[in-house]
Amino acid sequence: MKFNKDEVCILIPTLNEGPTIGGVVREFKSLGYNHILVIDGKSTDATVKNAREAGANVRSQSGKGKGNAIIEAFEVIEEPYILMLDGDGTYSAKDAEKMLTPLFLGFDQVIGDRLINAEEGSFSRLNLFGNHMLNLLFKVAHSRDLHDILSGYRAFTKLAIHQMHLKEKGFEIETEISVESVRNGQRVMVVPIRYLRRPGTATKLSPFHDGIKIVSTIYRLARVNNPMFYFGMMGLFTTLLGMLVGVYVLLEWLRHIEHIPLTILTVLLIVVGIEIFMFGMISDMLLVFHREIIREIQLQQPPRPPK
Repeated sequence: MKFNKDEVCILIPTLNEGPTIGGVVREFKSLGYNHILVIDGKSTDATVKNAREAGANVRSQSGKGKGNAIIEAFEVIEEPYILMLDGDGTYSAKDAEKMLTPLFLGFDQVIGDRLINAEEGSFSRLNLFGNHMLNLLFKVAHSRDLHDILSGYRAFTKLAIHQMHLKEKGFEIETEISVESVRNGQRVMVVPIRYLRRPGTATKLSPFHDGIKIVSTIYRLARVNNPMFYFGMMGLFTTLLGMLVGVYVLLEWLRHIEHIPLTILTVLLIVVGIEIFMFGMISDMLLVFHREIIREIQLQQPPRPPK
C-alpha cells in the first residue's frame, strides 16, 4: 500500500549516538521521508552535528531521560503519523513501510517485535530472557499480549498520542506507552522487524537497575488497568505473611510458649490481606462498569463525516 510520506514524522530520541545517527537519518532520507525530528538529550559527542548535516531537524530536550525526550517531541510534532525509533543503528529504515502501513488501514499503534528476527549477538542471553519475562509479566498484569513491550520501534497516529497521558522520564516510557494503549482500548498491531547488533556506542540500559524500574512500572500502572491484579498481589502477600507468622506462633504454642503480640499480628495481617483482596475485586467491578459506560457514550456519538 502506498501512502504519503510527507504525512509522517520520523522521531529519533538520541544521547551520544554520534557514530550512527548520520547513517540512520540518511537512510530514511533516501527512502523519501523528509520530516525527521531528532530530539537530543544534550549529547557530548557529535550527535547533533552529524544529525543536522544528514538533514534532520534537531531539538534539544529540556529535561533528562528518554521518556522526557519523547514526551517533549510529541508536543511539537504536527504530522498526523509518527514513526519512532532509536538512533543507535539497531533498527532498519527498510522496515518503515511495514510499520506505517497498518496506521493507514485504521490501526492506532504499531509495535515492532524485535524478539522474532533478532540478529545473532544483538541480545545477550540475560537480556533476551529478561525481555521474555517482562512481556509475560505485562501479559498477566494487563491482560494483553503485545509481544515486545520494550521495543523502541513504534508507529502512532497523532490521535493515539493525544489519548495517552505519559509521565515516565526514563527507559520505562515504552512500558507506559504499552499500558496506555491497553487502557485506551487502542487497536495495536505487532509486526516482526529486524533487530541488528549495535554498531556504535554501548547500550545505556542497565539490565538490573532499569529492569527493576520496568517491573515496578508494570505493577504500579496495573492499578488503573487491572486493579484485581494490583490489589490481589498486595492482599495475597499480606495474607501469606500473616500465615507464616501464624505457623511460627502455632509451633511455639505447641512447645507451651505463648506469643500474644504475634498472635494479634497474625490475625491483623490475614484480615487486612483479605480486605485488600476484596477491595481489588470491587475496584475491578467498578472498572468494568466504567468501561461499559464509556463504550455506550461512544456508541451514542454521531459518526464523523468523511474527509
